[in-house]
Amino acid sequence: MADGNDNNLNDLDYSPHNIDAEQALLGTLLVNNDAFDIVNAVVQAEHFFDPVHARIYEIISKKVQKNALASPVTIKPFFQDDAALKELGGSSYLVRLASASISSFAAKEFAVLIRDLSLRRSLLNIANEISQRATTMSVDQTAEDQIVEAEQTLYNLSSSGKEDTGFQPFVNATVDAINVANKAFQQEGNLSGLSTGLIDLDKKLGGLNPSDLIIIAGRPSMGKTALATNIAFNIAKKNIIPDEISKKKKPPLGTIVGFFSLEMSSSQLAARILSEASKVPSDQIRRGEMTEDEFRRFVEAAQQLESCTLYIDDTAALPISTLTARARRLKRTHGLDVLIVDYLQLVRPASFKDNRVNEISEITQGLKAIAKELDIPVIALSQLSRQVESRDDKRPQLSDLRESGSIEQDADIVMFVYRAEYYKEREKPGDHDIEATLKWQDEMSQLHGKAELIIGKQRHGPIGSVELSFESQFTRFGNLVKSYQASSNYK
Repeated sequence: MADGNDNNLNDLDYSPHNIDAEQALLGTLLVNNDAFDIVNAVVQAEHFFDPVHARIYEIISKKVQKNALASPVTIKPFFQDDAALKELGGSSYLVRLASASISSFAAKEFAVLIRDLSLRRSLLNIANEISQRATTMSVDQTAEDQIVEAEQTLYNLSSSGKEDTGFQPFVNATVDAINVANKAFQQEGNLSGLSTGLIDLDKKLGGLNPSDLIIIAGRPSMGKTALATNIAFNIAKKNIIPDEISKKKKPPLGTIVGFFSLEMSSSQLAARILSEASKVPSDQIRRGEMTEDEFRRFVEAAQQLESCTLYIDDTAALPISTLTARARRLKRTHGLDVLIVDYLQLVRPASFKDNRVNEISEITQGLKAIAKELDIPVIALSQLSRQVESRDDKRPQLSDLRESGSIEQDADIVMFVYRAEYYKEREKPGDHDIEATLKWQDEMSQLHGKAELIIGKQRHGPIGSVELSFESQFTRFGNLVKSYQASSNYK
């Protein structure tokens, strides 16, 4: 990390380093090889400022990992032709290092200091490179491209600066599991994750859980975007409490939603949310055909939603690298509890691939990486192939996913939106066939206002179907009230 970049620091007046700390740590390792396991999870050879010290640490590391003794005597033969070590005194320098050893209990503190100074040198190098690139105009790289690249470099640096946790006692894992279970037990609805606002779906999934990649797939007009928008609104509106939450206060945990709308504009997406909130049909909003009362409700809903913590990015054809950088930025500046991408096939790969399957694979892996890195659930919408339409049973299945291999493999949950009413409506018989028409009308009445969410894959739970209500005029999915739930809280 710092080793390859330290040459750039020659032009700087000051390069953060501490030679005494490096000597003390190396001396400790040469005297007590058992200290290596303590410091190896913190510091690596490239973290040392002095190249000679980096080579000494590397030899010590290789010897210890082979269960061989690393001491001034045993590592001396590896430096017979090392001109830099000869300038420092040759083998006598190795003896001097051993004499400068410290307590093995303090070794980790010295290792942390060495790594911290290395990170600071790397930061200076990055700053220097950013400055040089910013002053050089390039047709192939815009200023925004440079920002994305800089953010990626800084993130890689921060990741490499973390201690390697390695093996952990089983008791630590059980404590984490108990904490998750306790959270679900204490939370309303007994959920371990964020509530979607759809009761039956929450029961199936346990809510939206951190680090999960959730795919919502369906054919056009099934309502994928409507479902994603409903979930986003249900989460973000939790902080809309009149006169109790000020804009100046930090939003409650679990209410901040990022929405990448690669197909629809932000205003179109907002119109859908306002249609649901104001109970004004979306097609009337689009045409401007509203009564005075409906327009008043529309404006009032817009005013109430001013504090809604839903952030929309409607940039078209975003590369996965840029999408990742923007998600990190939102997490850093405003916080982020769930990320939604509409839709997966419109995201571009970071680089050209020889076929579409490899491109989709890079995108799904990138989305899963975002979920794990930011510790949030990521919901990505996906199109289904046309083979659904050729079957008598139009219910989708995993094999219907476009480029299904990578999507099915990387996703933790795959759900399909299915509305039988949509297909039945297109099977209307001719008016001359009265018997068939009456049968069709009866079937339509049974299917009207209903939707099915088919869970085709769930890594941590059962698969199955969830019935939802669907109000097409408001593009709204909701909880379907069954006869035995008439007096319950379903709505």
